Amino acid sequence: MTIQHVTLPLPEHLYLRLERAAKATQQSVTDVLLHAVEVGSPPGWDDVPAEFQADLAALDRLDDKTLWQVARSQQSEADMARYEDLLQQNANDALTAAERDELVRLRQEANRLMLRKAHAAALLRWRGHLLPPADKL
Repeated sequence: MTIQHVTLPLPEHLYLRLERAAKATQQSVTDVLLHAVEVGSPPGWDDVPAEFQADLAALDRLDDKTLWQVARSQQSEADMARYEDLLQQNANDALTAAERDELVRLRQEANRLMLRKAHAAALLRWRGHLLPPADKL
């Protein structure tokens, strides 16, 4: 991992707060500051499966209105019903090869939608928006 050095002027009251936290946790001020920056930075997508990373990275550039649309998006009722039907058939071991492929595709689409919604919501929260409970989005 490459390290970048940054010089940053801090108000004294903020530095003293970081210094107190460092002493209390037996860490260096640098470690406390790095933790604060990491926790306070926009949500990352590096730990997401590679197949979804580019899609989530693109969300970082969207305006808030578009992020709200993503956060509120839903899978179509037809896709949800078909997915449930295929799951039931799969439980009964009654899927054809084409239906298994369709089940995999629908599962991937559902995973992609869930990750997009979660990332959009996290970005909105980081940008200062108050979010309703997930079931109210």
